[in-house]
Amino acid sequence: MALSRRALLAQATAAATSAAPHSVTAAAAASEAEPTTTTTTLRGTIPPGAPDFVYVPLEVPPGIRELRVSYRYDKPATPPGTPGNALDIGLFDQRGTALGGRGFRGWSGGARSEFFLRADEATPGYLPGPLEPGRWHIALGPYTVAPQGVAYEITASLTFGEPAPAAPAHHPPERVPGRGRAWYRGDCHIHSVHSDGRRTPAEIAGLARAAGLDFINTSEHNTNSSHTDWSDAGAENLLVLTGEEITTRTGHVLAVGTDPGTFIDWRYRSRDGRFERFAGAVRQAGGLVVPAHPHANCIGCAWKFGFGEADAVEVWNGPWTPDDEVSLASWDATLRAARGDRWLPALAHSDYHRDPDRVGGPQTVVLADDLSRRAILAGLRAGRAYAAESSAVSVDFTAVTPRGGHAGIGERLRSDDPGTEVLVRLSVAGAEGCELRLVTDQGVVHTEAGATSLEWRTTPARSGYVRAEVRHPPQVPLLPGPPAAFTNPIWLGS
Repeated sequence: MALSRRALLAQATAAATSAAPHSVTAAAAASEAEPTTTTTTLRGTIPPGAPDFVYVPLEVPPGIRELRVSYRYDKPATPPGTPGNALDIGLFDQRGTALGGRGFRGWSGGARSEFFLRADEATPGYLPGPLEPGRWHIALGPYTVAPQGVAYEITASLTFGEPAPAAPAHHPPERVPGRGRAWYRGDCHIHSVHSDGRRTPAEIAGLARAAGLDFINTSEHNTNSSHTDWSDAGAENLLVLTGEEITTRTGHVLAVGTDPGTFIDWRYRSRDGRFERFAGAVRQAGGLVVPAHPHANCIGCAWKFGFGEADAVEVWNGPWTPDDEVSLASWDATLRAARGDRWLPALAHSDYHRDPDRVGGPQTVVLADDLSRRAILAGLRAGRAYAAESSAVSVDFTAVTPRGGHAGIGERLRSDDPGTEVLVRLSVAGAEGCELRLVTDQGVVHTEAGATSLEWRTTPARSGYVRAEVRHPPQVPLLPGPPAAFTNPIWLGS
């Protein structure tokens, strides 16, 4: 008989708790009257078809100064084409596991097999703080489950003693010295050791400076633990925005530039009807909602929530691949339907995890009033931005009318006369040997190979918008080459 999701959850939890006779370590057994550390082993099996998250209860008594958790799970062989086991892990404290994350204490996904928490320190991905007594929960996320199920074993060690003083929380500044109104380069999709990256925040800051970036955004998977770790990394010449990559089972979305300390829950699917609530939470915290790699082909990566709640979209993610080409075409299709009333700006990010990924490869170049959180987010939200493969590439793209009308990237060139002649100018530096392309709501309307600048004339009647692409020579017959840069549109007409 098929089991309901509720029954499966109960079954998995029962399996975990039934195997929890609290086995005491040798050190504790030697002095049972006043143990130093107790160790609990929790075992269970998560069957195929189980809920997305299983919560294994852990009783935390008073007087605990440190909690350490490690886990392992079986990885049996599976037939070709059948996913094997992949089991993520995180932690919720005595405040509970309710959606919204009030009890959230950390998430490492599948990046770590162990972690610890104390009042003053925690493993990256987890939040330091008091270890209050009560029923905590170890959160297990069966990302993929083999036909045999996922047999797991969790070891939780509780150390008694006086807690260390809590460490003060410091966050990166919201403004650093800039160049006034100027074009600023940034990368809003970067992972450090606080999720599944390999570099520390300080190391990433060094890579960002070397890549010619002015700003970056923290975007760890389903945790805000890194926010305090960036307080010194930005220093005087790098603006660090705090955020998160919200990694749901039906798509990933970046929270860009939220208030420091903001956590956004990820435990829902598109069919649950909850995304509007959490997109609203991102905006309430001052951030942008940016679906990431919307056509990626990894399990759970492609975007299934629609774009009604999005503020922008990540069209270019890391090295250019066919799914980026699909994202670019899909994004352009939204422009044709938007008519400039409400449209989604396109952004480009590296999704840096480890070498050979490149911080700033690609990057978004945004026109902002200064190098501050508020100004950068305003520029991104307005679409005053273009994508570039590196800081070596610069684009100047404008449209003008004979009577002095002028508009740049993301702006509207207004004219009451649909027959007004519009002169479009494009110039590019750092992309020698590329093809310059102009794209309107009719498609590609003009190309020049090997040029570094061009001029083209149109009218609002002929073109609802015009945007530019800078393409390397084709690598595959009949397909365009990878981009060196592309812009958001200039809108034409009233």
